Amino acid sequence: MDSDIAPRLGGWQQAWRLLAAGALGVPFWFSTAAVLPRGCATDTCSWFVTGDPLVALGCLAVLLLRRRFPLAVALTVVIASTTSALATGAALLALCSISTRRRPVEIGVVALAYVTASQFAAGIYPVEPPPASIWLQLSLPVLSAGIAAAMGVAIGARRVEVRFLRDRAESAEREQSARAAQARALERNRIAREMHDVLAHRISLVAMQAGVLDHRADLTAEENRMLVRGIADGSHQALEELRDVLGVLRADPDRPEPPQPSLDRIPELIADARGSGLVATLTTTVTGKPSDAVGRTCYRIVQEGLTNAAKHAPGAHVHVILKGTAGDELHVSVHNSPATQATTRPPASGFGLLGLTERIALAGGELDHHPTPDNGYLLTAQLPWPDHTHESEHE
Repeated sequence: MDSDIAPRLGGWQQAWRLLAAGALGVPFWFSTAAVLPRGCATDTCSWFVTGDPLVALGCLAVLLLRRRFPLAVALTVVIASTTSALATGAALLALCSISTRRRPVEIGVVALAYVTASQFAAGIYPVEPPPASIWLQLSLPVLSAGIAAAMGVAIGARRVEVRFLRDRAESAEREQSARAAQARALERNRIAREMHDVLAHRISLVAMQAGVLDHRADLTAEENRMLVRGIADGSHQALEELRDVLGVLRADPDRPEPPQPSLDRIPELIADARGSGLVATLTTTVTGKPSDAVGRTCYRIVQEGLTNAAKHAPGAHVHVILKGTAGDELHVSVHNSPATQATTRPPASGFGLLGLTERIALAGGELDHHPTPDNGYLLTAQLPWPDHTHESEHE
C-alpha cells in the first residue's frame, strides 16, 4: 500500500501499537525463560535479562520509522529478533505493517526472513529441543507470520476502501458545489434578463418622452400634458413591474410565479410604443396559439425591438410582423425606419440583444439583426413551434 494512502499516526496511535507489540513479545520471552535449564551459564542469563530486552526496545524504537522506510525497517527488526525473544512482537508488527502495502514480493521477503530468523533464534539459548519438534518449530513461525501478513493485507485493503469512499464523497461534494454554482449563475442570468426585459422598455419610453419635452419648444399645452402624463404613467408601470419581479424573488419557492406575458399582449406593446411617439403598426397572420414558452419569447423579441427603436430611432415608423402556424415556425420581424427626431439618447446597457440571443438559443430558435439600406434597423427571429395537438392525438 502506498504511503499516501496510509493515514498519519498520532502520538497515542503510535504508542499503543508499540505497547501492543511489546506485550505480544512478553509470552515468547517467558516461554523461553521456562525452558532455560536451572543454573544456566552466567553469560546466557545475563543476555536473557539485559541484552534480550535491550534488543527488543531497540526494535520498537526502529519501528517508529516504518512509514518512512518500510522495507528496510521490517527486515532490520525481523533479523534483529533472532537474538531477542522479547522482540518477536516487534517483528510481527513489522511484518503486519509491510503487509498493509499489499506488495507480494515485499511480504514474501519479510515473511521468509522472519521464519528463517526464528529457526536461528533457537541456538541463542542452551535449550534442548524435544524429539520430533522440528515441525513444531517451523509451523509456529509460519502460522504467526501468516496471521500477521493476513491482518496487514486486510488493514491495507480497508484503508484503500476508506480512501476510495472518501475520494468519492469529496468528488460528489465538489460536483454538488459546481452544480450549485452553475445553478446560481443561471439564476442570476435569468433574473438579469427579466430585469432588463421588464425595465428597459418602460424606461426607454420615459427617457424618449422626456427628451421630446427637452428638445421641442413648439409643443402645445395639450401635447405637453400628454407627454408628462405618458412619463408619469410609464414611470408608474415600471415601478409596478419592478415590484412584481422583486416579489417573485422574495416569494416562497413553493409559491407559483405570476403569469408571464405572452403573444396576446403584444398589441399592448404596440399601443405603448405609439404613446411614446413611435409610429408603430402590427401585422399578424399567426394561426393557432403557441405554447407559453414560445409566446413569452416572441413577446420579449418584440419588446426588445421596440425598446431599441425608441432608444436609437425616436419618432421612427416601426412595423412588427408575426406569422406562423403550429408544426412549423413562428417568424417575428421588427423593422424601424430612421429617426425623425433628434433627442439625447439614453445610456444603453449593452445586454439587451445579448440576453435575447441567449433566450432564443435556449428556445432552439435563431436571431438576426442588422441595419437596412434605408438607414433603419431590422430584427428578425425564427422560433420552433411544435404541434402538440397532433402529437397528443397520435398517442
